Amino acid sequence: MRLTRLKSASRRFAKWAGAVAVAAGIGAFAGACPQLAAVSSAHAASEAAQKIADHFSSVRSMSGEFIQFGPKGEQTGGKFYIQRPGKILFNYEKPATFKVVSDGKSVAITNTKLKTADIYPLSKTPLKLLLDDRIDLSDQKVQKVTEDADLTTIVLADQSVFGNSRITMMFDPKNYELRQWTVTDAQGKDTTVMIFNVTEGAKVDANVFKIDYQNLNKGNGANQR
Repeated sequence: MRLTRLKSASRRFAKWAGAVAVAAGIGAFAGACPQLAAVSSAHAASEAAQKIADHFSSVRSMSGEFIQFGPKGEQTGGKFYIQRPGKILFNYEKPATFKVVSDGKSVAITNTKLKTADIYPLSKTPLKLLLDDRIDLSDQKVQKVTEDADLTTIVLADQSVFGNSRITMMFDPKNYELRQWTVTDAQGKDTTVMIFNVTEGAKVDANVFKIDYQNLNKGNGANQR
């Protein structure tokens, strides 16, 4: 009976983890095969757009709240923490039992109740583009830059890693603050993360970004992607 329950729990976790991966904008990218279609060249970025990107890159830590809208209209939310380069934590509100954490090398989608996780290399997820040390708008990863009166939009992609998937970041051109980002997977499905009540330069305990590999490798274990 215990083995049956464990198998059932594992199947449920695999289903839930997949849903959270899509909602967090991770699973759609991890392991994506490069596509044959070429990524369009970046539109010329203005000095103002590069200033926005530079400001965002200069913010070494950040905390706040988020709301996520998935491809099927599903909505989740909670609190997030960022420490550049490469570290992020999404703590989901109850009744969700998941959290997404990157320690700078790997991204773990953890079921805190079952103590199991799916682990992806950070380099294979769009979070890497969001958490890089600097966003260079002359870089080939920049697919498009659009400047409007109330919004500056920067589209990033890396065909060699993510295929035709991309991440779109939207900034306030007046105060340079990040408002939201959208992940588009290879099938054209969008997941949007809106952030608010943001504190730039927040003091964040480095321990919140730790992934407990040792414990995850025991019991139900961790699925390496």
